[in-house]
Amino acid sequence: MDKRDLSTIFRERLKLLLTRSDLNQSAFATAVGIDRSALSQLLSGASTRLPRAETLLNIAAEFKVSLDWLLGLSQDEGVTGEIRESLEIEEAPDGFDRTLLAKWHAEAAGTKIRYVPAGIPDLLRTEALVEYEAGIANKSREAQAGETQYRIDYNRRPETDMEVCMPRHTLEIFARGLGVWDRFPEVERRRQLLHMATLLDDLYPTFRLFLYDGRMRYSIPYTIFGPYRAAIYVGDMYLVLNATQPVRTLTSHFDNLIRAADINAHEAASFTQKLAGMSFPSGSA
Repeated sequence: MDKRDLSTIFRERLKLLLTRSDLNQSAFATAVGIDRSALSQLLSGASTRLPRAETLLNIAAEFKVSLDWLLGLSQDEGVTGEIRESLEIEEAPDGFDRTLLAKWHAEAAGTKIRYVPAGIPDLLRTEALVEYEAGIANKSREAQAGETQYRIDYNRRPETDMEVCMPRHTLEIFARGLGVWDRFPEVERRRQLLHMATLLDDLYPTFRLFLYDGRMRYSIPYTIFGPYRAAIYVGDMYLVLNATQPVRTLTSHFDNLIRAADINAHEAASFTQKLAGMSFPSGSA
């Protein structure tokens, strides 16, 4: 979901909670642990920034709604279980090796990690693509490159078992230079696809990429760390599910994506290499 859409949904649902509460803005703000000026900013829509994770948790807990509903990820308001025990929010700052995500990768070593990326998988990106995408997102190029290298090193460990599943059309759109890649040069797109093919061949079978038809299936970006937790990517933060049943449900969803794949892991490198051999001037349909 686009960050602006996420912010808009959050704002509308915050307004709904304020109306339902029969509290004035000062009392509402006090109830969730913020001052009135901060609440006014959240309600005004002047910024697309979401409140701090602690504030989101306080709002959800105070008014007995789920974080999924508050952030527009679910139409179900209900909270199952103890919210602070079953769900966390982890911001996605620069410096991957210092985040909880890196810790969770390490803790899950020896178990299967399942990953649905938001775009080209991090560890398969060239330096040129890292720099290009960091520029678009206004993020640190060094931090992005560090994350890429961390993931490559992680997947070279003998105990690693990682499956990645993504829409086939993401690679086809990239090859054609459409969408966010419309200004990424054709020669660099070809190098990226060849680099990707080489790594897919090199890392197989500890790293396995499956491609499904995005017209038949849909998935938000997420990572499942063995049986322990799942992190759902929602822009500049992750919703982290710790309860067993939600993790199992997402695991089942991922397995269904694998079953629907029309490019299997042993075919992914050759498919990517074939895309690299085609001629797609930037922005071609």
